[in-house]
Amino acid sequence: MSTECRKIRVSGLTVQIVRKDIKNLHLGVYPPNGRVRVAAPLRVSDDAVRLAVIGKLGWIKRQQARFKSQERQSDREMVSGESHYFLGRRYRLRIVTNDGAAKVVVRSKAAIELHVRREAGAGQRERALQRWYRRQLKALIPPLLDKWQRALDVQVADWGIKRMKTRWGACNTKAARIWLNLELAKKPPRCLEYVVVHELAHFIERHHTDRFISLMDKHLPQWRLHRQELNSAPLAHEDWIY
Repeated sequence: MSTECRKIRVSGLTVQIVRKDIKNLHLGVYPPNGRVRVAAPLRVSDDAVRLAVIGKLGWIKRQQARFKSQERQSDREMVSGESHYFLGRRYRLRIVTNDGAAKVVVRSKAAIELHVRREAGAGQRERALQRWYRRQLKALIPPLLDKWQRALDVQVADWGIKRMKTRWGACNTKAARIWLNLELAKKPPRCLEYVVVHELAHFIERHHTDRFISLMDKHLPQWRLHRQELNSAPLAHEDWIY
C-alpha cells in the first residue's frame, strides 16, 4: 500500500497525516499524551484535513485531557513489593531467587511470585513476566475465537499476540488475521472478549460505520461499558517513541 507521512499545525496542535490508498479519512487521538493522527486518502488535501481536525477540536481536547489525567504505572523495576496486574486484578510482586528456570506462580489473590536466577537483572525479570503473560493469553484466546467466530459467522485464518502502543487489537481482513495486544493479559477478561469481538466484527464491516455499531450492539450489548473500562485502566509505562 502506498503511504505518505507529514505533519501540520492546526489551532496549536501538531497533527500527523498518514496518506494511504484508502477511501475514508480517520482521525485518532493516542496515548500517552494525546498525539493526533489522521489517516487520509491520497487525494485528500492538507486543507481538507485541517477542516476535519477543526470540526473535531472539542472531542480532541477531551481525549487529550482524559489521557493527561489517566493513571499511569511507574517505570517497572521488577522488585518485590511492586504492583503488577493480571486479568484486571492488582498483585504484589514477590521475587524468589533460585537456580532453576524462570517461572511465575500466582500464589494468592494478592501476590504473584516470579522465580528467577539470582543473577537475573530487571530486564530479564521483565521478559520472564512478559513470556508468562503471553502464555496466559494464548490459553484464553482460542475459546473466545471459537465462540465468536460461530456467533458472527466469520473465520480467522491466523491470530497472534504482540505489544502495540496505540491499539488494543488489529486485523487484516484480506488475510483473515487478527493481532491482540499483550497488555490485554493485565485487563479484565471481559475487556479481552470485547476486543476479540471488535476485531472479528471488522471481518463483516471494515470501518466504524453505523452497520459496525449495530453489529456490536446486537452481539455484545455492553460493549461500550467494556470499552470505557479498558480505556480508563492504568496505562502501562512505556517510552512512547513514535
